[in-house]
Amino acid sequence: MEFDFTTELDRRQYPSTKWQRFDEDTLPMWVADMDFAVAPAIQQALSARVGHAVFGYANPSAALKEALCDWSRDHYDWQIDAAWQTWLPGVVPALHIASLSLTEPGDEVMTLTPIYPPFLQVGELTGRVTRAVPMRPPEESEGGRWEIDFDALERAVTPRTRLLLWCHPHNPTGRVFEQRELERLADFVERHDLIVCSDELHCDLILESGRRHRPLARAVPRLSARTITLWAASKTFNVAGLAVACAVIEDPRLRARFARGCIGLMPSHNVLGLVATEAAYRHGEPWRQALLAQLRENVSMLEAFVARWPGVGMSRPEATFLAWLDCRAAGLGESPQQVLLERGKVGLSDGADFGWPGFVRINLGTQPSRLQEGLSRLDSVLATVQK
Repeated sequence: MEFDFTTELDRRQYPSTKWQRFDEDTLPMWVADMDFAVAPAIQQALSARVGHAVFGYANPSAALKEALCDWSRDHYDWQIDAAWQTWLPGVVPALHIASLSLTEPGDEVMTLTPIYPPFLQVGELTGRVTRAVPMRPPEESEGGRWEIDFDALERAVTPRTRLLLWCHPHNPTGRVFEQRELERLADFVERHDLIVCSDELHCDLILESGRRHRPLARAVPRLSARTITLWAASKTFNVAGLAVACAVIEDPRLRARFARGCIGLMPSHNVLGLVATEAAYRHGEPWRQALLAQLRENVSMLEAFVARWPGVGMSRPEATFLAWLDCRAAGLGESPQQVLLERGKVGLSDGADFGWPGFVRINLGTQPSRLQEGLSRLDSVLATVQK
């Protein structure tokens, strides 16, 4: 079956965070929200549910929980149990619940930068202290890519550090961490008695053919009793607006603490989101494979443009539909995002929000024609800029 990843859809006809942040002359390529229509199987499941015409309170069904168990077994070689699942409206709320329920006021929440901006806000918003530890950039690493700086982690950790907010695959760099890195991280976590909240939202978007995501709790089983794994269909299947995610927690005591923290803070489950998620996990695999093929082509298109841009660096993303561009030597001053917005009319994510000024994040999850247009606009600035 063929799927359409080329037809441009008018997303301004409905309220859209992505498409209404900037003026109509600006092409938005910032927030992690793809422009593709969802898989037909999801559309069909939603249409059938809308036809029922009653949208009262709902709970995750046994079929949905089983679908996630099957997806985990088939895709990650991890046999999870339906009882391990706590469903909630998103990964970002889960980060905050983890901080509130598993730490005390004044405790420290650690994360690695650059990182998806909400990670950096959890500490302050929950009355905790954020410990942001820089990763080692490609020019300083042996592998020529973004890597964990374990020495920096050891310097930053204190007796008040309780929770590690981990992102795997990594947003924004696109890194897929290797087993040896995960093992070393596990040593650090155990040595300092930390709990890990592992955001694995982009786990189904591994771009390297034949490579497989390994959940942290599966890759290093000794961490399973202290790990919260966060999953959702939202990024892979482009249903973020339907607000459904799942916290997979094997340890019953940790799961009870987390679930207790949700009481009174989390709304009832999104009826349509539950339907869409089950359809994605049951019937979305052919569409996902076609999506990955399109994303690989989009990455190659970006690489061809980056090769033309003096002073711009990029490590090819190993996962996600995002790319992390180093513009520090591109002659754009302290805020390349603002310059590219004003001069190129392309809306990108500002690296400063991720803890690394001088960088921008670009969203490649769009039709090839739109991507070509956006990159051509950036090219008009970056290929000619005077340093």
